[in-house]
Amino acid sequence: MALKRALRLRKSSDFQRVRQQGRVVSSPLLVLAYVPSNTQGIRVGFVVSKRISKLAVKRNRVKRLLSEAIRPFLPELLGNWDVVLSVKQQGVDVNPAMLTRDVGTLLQRARLRDAFSEQSN
Repeated sequence: MALKRALRLRKSSDFQRVRQQGRVVSSPLLVLAYVPSNTQGIRVGFVVSKRISKLAVKRNRVKRLLSEAIRPFLPELLGNWDVVLSVKQQGVDVNPAMLTRDVGTLLQRARLRDAFSEQSN
């Protein structure tokens, strides 16, 4: 199931702003870029380049997996942020549970997650 429209970044200008002005944390599987937003709450965008796969079907599948990977953390995210998740080549054929764990780790390193929720998980 896709994220609600209000939770997604949709404009290319928003993606560019996050990439150019934002901070970045990365792992072997993913890259997370984030910047403070002037909108209410968190908005998330996903990037899977053609270098990952020439097939749109495969790129869209990876985007859906990323969407499901970030979904459990949405209630824990603090503040107003625009976030862009990009997948690296190593992250394409990975178990979805590993993607979820990696997303949680990146959100924690970026200090976008509530520290108390990390202890309860």
